[in-house]
Amino acid sequence: MKKLIMTGTITLLLGTILAGCSAGKDNSAESAVASVQSSITMPWIATKNTTRINTSDPVEAAVLVSRTLWTAQTKSNRPSSVVLTSVDNWQIAAVSTDLIHHPSNGPVLFFTKDGVPDVTMAELQRLKPMGADSNDGIQAVIVGPSPEGIDKQVSSLNLKVDTIEGDDPAAVAAAIDDYYAKVSGELPQSVIIGSVDRPEYTLPAVNWIAHMPEPLLYAGKNELPAATAEALKKRGGSAAIYILGPKSIISADVEEQLKEYGSVTRISGDDPYENAIAFAKFKDTANGFGWGITTPGHNLSLLTTDSAMLAIAAAPFSHLGKHAPLVFMKEEGLPDSLMNYTMELQPKFKDSPAEGPYNHAWLTGDTATISEAAQSVIDDMLEISSASGENPHSGH
Repeated sequence: MKKLIMTGTITLLLGTILAGCSAGKDNSAESAVASVQSSITMPWIATKNTTRINTSDPVEAAVLVSRTLWTAQTKSNRPSSVVLTSVDNWQIAAVSTDLIHHPSNGPVLFFTKDGVPDVTMAELQRLKPMGADSNDGIQAVIVGPSPEGIDKQVSSLNLKVDTIEGDDPAAVAAAIDDYYAKVSGELPQSVIIGSVDRPEYTLPAVNWIAHMPEPLLYAGKNELPAATAEALKKRGGSAAIYILGPKSIISADVEEQLKEYGSVTRISGDDPYENAIAFAKFKDTANGFGWGITTPGHNLSLLTTDSAMLAIAAAPFSHLGKHAPLVFMKEEGLPDSLMNYTMELQPKFKDSPAEGPYNHAWLTGDTATISEAAQSVIDDMLEISSASGENPHSGH
């Protein structure tokens, strides 16, 4: 195993590969980070329109996403608090992404059944969360079931820790809804209802709830859990409810039950690829809910449909920087629906490509998850082109 050296320098290799990171000025943190053993020799791989988080290990991916977005060099780029949750439970990890949003303004990092991995402990040291002012200075929130002693492990870094306990995904989702309302001082009226059984249809929601205050609550195909119903009741019958997924995933009967708590809108596609694109395109003009991305000059987060924990690790790409909705691709390239969507978003210039706007995409996963050829295709599809159809570089 080679060391992943986290220094204050980012080195550009071959014009496309970014390596290195910022460890701050604490010598003990530098030592801890530099000692972490990792197989990642090239943490980031970039092309002109894409950047790859070059690991398919969710624990490592969460750390690399954190390092990308929170440089932790000044107060303005340090998180207020960090979410810690199990890498073995996608349902609970997914709803925990609601706590990425302000006032927490921090990443989701993972622990395992054995505790907090060294690479995650080192990242907590590097980040030095400042504490959320509206949450009594809490610096880390542990969500869901955790191994014995994990709170002591995190507290050993002199972090103030809070917990949201429970092992039932619907109940934990409702508890996070309550927790966020308490910390932020408001209860969002809009709510996403996702499938507790089918991550490939539910996970596009995580990028929205990381970006905005609305929560993700769960339903089964033919069942509305009591915890979800109780959370909806708190909206006083005026909730704006958005079901994510087709009737084959969350039934028409559940949709009827939801109407008791407010207005109900279904956002769906026939397969996970079309479903994610439908969510990226959707906008409710009445209240501003939804990405509404249908024009050039945007960012996308791309993963494969079987990468649930990587999708959760990458959720902060919708919170900072070039805010990105999640859409799904295949290991070897783009399905037709995504190819058509990127064609809709492709920027066109009249006189010069310097006019912009520009598109970008984050890819999460190594080349065994998303091939080099697929990254190249995505890069091509996002490239600005001439509105006339001529060579975009003619005359340059």
